[in-house]
Amino acid sequence: MTGLDRPGVERVIARIRAADPDAVVVHHDLTDVARGLVRRRVRDRDTDTWTEIGLAHGCVSCTLREDLLPTLLSLAGRTRRVVLHLDPALEPEQVCWALRHVPVAGMVLAELVDLRGVVTAVDAGTWLDDATGDADLAGRGLAGLPDDERTLAQVAVAHAEFADLLMHTGTADAWAHARTDAVLARLAPTAVRTRLAEVDDDLVLLRRAHPQARRGTPDQVHGPLLRGAPPLAPECGARLLVFSARRPFHPDRLHEAFDLLLDGVVRVRGRVWLATRPDDVLWLESAGQALRIGGAGEWLAGRDAEAWERVPAERRALAALGWHPRFGDRAQDVVVLTHALDADGLDAVDAGLRAALLTDAELAAGEATWRALPDPFGLRHTDPCGEPAVPESGRTRAEES
Repeated sequence: MTGLDRPGVERVIARIRAADPDAVVVHHDLTDVARGLVRRRVRDRDTDTWTEIGLAHGCVSCTLREDLLPTLLSLAGRTRRVVLHLDPALEPEQVCWALRHVPVAGMVLAELVDLRGVVTAVDAGTWLDDATGDADLAGRGLAGLPDDERTLAQVAVAHAEFADLLMHTGTADAWAHARTDAVLARLAPTAVRTRLAEVDDDLVLLRRAHPQARRGTPDQVHGPLLRGAPPLAPECGARLLVFSARRPFHPDRLHEAFDLLLDGVVRVRGRVWLATRPDDVLWLESAGQALRIGGAGEWLAGRDAEAWERVPAERRALAALGWHPRFGDRAQDVVVLTHALDADGLDAVDAGLRAALLTDAELAAGEATWRALPDPFGLRHTDPCGEPAVPESGRTRAEES
């Protein structure tokens, strides 16, 4: 259970507990994390217990791994339903990844529990502004350590994009609700969207979900970018641009085109390849006014049979189906979700990205010439520009294995 609308989150939790009075609610409050303090709250039918926890190694992730996972392990088998009430500064994808991959007492929790999915509370009166702005977490009173550079928009988008159930909990007017719902339909097309007043027991307990519901499973780098078949027609100002090309980007011109991917844009995500790095898959994503690009493994083009065998069968099939005689599986595939661009504005984004591709003359010059082109990107790059940095271990999108 997550969301920026704290009162709305509490109302949804109350609804879940009404549907299943035996549910146990576990919450780690990060309000005082900057002072090295995390508070764990456990609620059940009869008790409401708070426990103070020190910040392990000065790291929120370590603290949650060393406390949240053992707490859940202790509850497994003793209660039928556990509701993880996430602090609004946490992103559900990272928590779900830990449940599926981080061992505790020699096992991963996903082997012991049925991860039903993510419920996100959304206040349509504020969510779209939060998801498209440039405010930092502190400006909204959210917890964060000094090195946490995420924006409020990144967190708002992460909450909604990973949801299986999007619960409208605010009191927005009809137009604000329609605009927000149109964006959410394209951002999280496999999430059921409803109002708290209209939800039934099966839905709030995630007994019913979209056939392609995530249920805590992160996307793969080479998975479909239009997962769940979102509506492509414009609605209430929300529009999707699907950009595809087979030739590489000129690094300098792509960097210049980034300005087109910020104003009026909710979300950008996709795979790109730069002429200076013909072997590398780069992952591009943005939320609001923050955009970043980082390494995500290698293309299959030019790799041996063993490398092909190490990737999922779906990726091998897609690579083979779209194989280019010169470029192999290398391609540009980017999806842009906008909320404040008309058709001409969307065309300008498409034109700007196409202008960033290598020209025919540059393409004919060959890879040796491409590698010598000026490249403003480090291994990880954020816009607005900062110092290029090596990706943090475990925080970039990992290559499939």
